[in-house]
Amino acid sequence: MHGVRTMTDRFFAELRDALADDPEGAQQPAALDNGHPPHGAATHEVPESLAGRLRVMQTGAGLIGQAPTFVKAIAQLPAIAQSEATVLISGETGTGKELAARAIHHSSARAPFPFVALNCGSFPESLMEDELFGHERGAFTDARDQRLGLIAQAERGTLFLDEVGTLTERAQVALLRVLQDKRFRALGSSREQQANVRFVAATNAPLGELVQNGSFRTDVYYRLSVFSIGLPPLRDRTDDILPLARHFLHTYTPPNKPALELSPAAADALLTWSWPGNVRELENAMIRAAHVCETSVVEAEDLGLAQSATNAKPLSNGHTFKALKKLAIERFEREYLSRLMSEQHGNVTRAALVSGKDRRDLGRLLKKHRIDPKRFSGGESPPSRAGTHPVS
Repeated sequence: MHGVRTMTDRFFAELRDALADDPEGAQQPAALDNGHPPHGAATHEVPESLAGRLRVMQTGAGLIGQAPTFVKAIAQLPAIAQSEATVLISGETGTGKELAARAIHHSSARAPFPFVALNCGSFPESLMEDELFGHERGAFTDARDQRLGLIAQAERGTLFLDEVGTLTERAQVALLRVLQDKRFRALGSSREQQANVRFVAATNAPLGELVQNGSFRTDVYYRLSVFSIGLPPLRDRTDDILPLARHFLHTYTPPNKPALELSPAAADALLTWSWPGNVRELENAMIRAAHVCETSVVEAEDLGLAQSATNAKPLSNGHTFKALKKLAIERFEREYLSRLMSEQHGNVTRAALVSGKDRRDLGRLLKKHRIDPKRFSGGESPPSRAGTHPVS
C-alpha cells in the first residue's frame, strides 16, 4: 500500500501544479496506467464539471468503480474536498474508507501538507491523549523527551481518525474540545496550541446506533459528521467485481510472468462469492492468484476462496430480480462462449455458424467477456464445409 499511496501523492501533486500554472485552462496528467500516473506524462484538459472532477479524483486515488451505488456514494467528494468541515466516512471493513479520505485530502487546499492516520482502536485509553496531543519532557515518569502528538504532526494537513467508534468516553471528551475550539494542550504543558488540521473520521460500526444506546457521545458525533459518506459493500457493487479483479491482477502480476487473464470459472467464482472482506479481500485474492497461477490463465482454484456453502452469496442479498437476471445471463454467456470456442478450436467463423449468430455479434460478445479465441486454437480445427475455408 505504501507504493500505491506514493503514486497517489505524486499524481495529485502534478495535478495541483498544473492547476496552479494554468488556473483557467486547468490541466491534468495523461491517461493513467492501472490507476496510477505514468512518469513524465503529457497533460490534457481537466473537465470542469463536477462529474469530470470526480473522474480525475477517482483515477488519482485508486477509487475504481462505476457501479451506481458506488458512484452515488462518492459523487460529492470533489465538493467536500473544497470545504474545511469534518467528514465521517462509514462502511464495512475493506470498502476503501481510507482511500476516500486520502482523495479528499489530496484534492483540497491542504494537500501539500501531511495526511496523518490514526487507528483509534489500536491504543489503550491511557495512551490515546498522549498520541493525539503529545507531551512535554517530564510530563510523566518515562517522558524523557518532548514528543509531538499527531495533531501537531498533521499541522495544516488532515488527521484521519480510523475506527473512531472505538474511542472511549474519556477520549471522546478530549477530542470534543479540539473539534469545538480548535485548540489543545500537550500533556504536561500549560500552553494551549492552535489545531490547524482538518478532521476526517471513519467507522465500520453503526455510529448512529452507538449514539442511540449511549456508547458514543451525541455532541462528538455531530461535530464529526458535517459531511457523511457511506461506502457500499462489494456485494452491492456486482458490476465492479471483475474490473477490480483485473486491475489488481494487472497490478500484482510478477514481472517475470506474462499478462494474466481470468478463466470463465474464475470469473464465476469471483461473482458468486459474498466478499465479507470487501475490496481488500478481493485484492488479497488477486495477489495470491497472480503468484500461484502456473499458466497465463487464472483458474478458480488459484483464487484460494474456500468453497463453503455458508459463504455463498444468497439470492436475496439485496439484489433486484433485474440485477440477478443480468448476472445469470452474463454467467451463461461466458460458459457458452468458452465451450463453443473450445469445441471449434478458436475458429470464430465456424463458431458463428454453429451458434447461429452473426460473426460480428459473436466477436462483440467475445470481446465483452474478454475471451481470446487464440487460447482455443491449439490442436486440429474441425472440418469445414465444402468449398469454405474457416477464418479465425
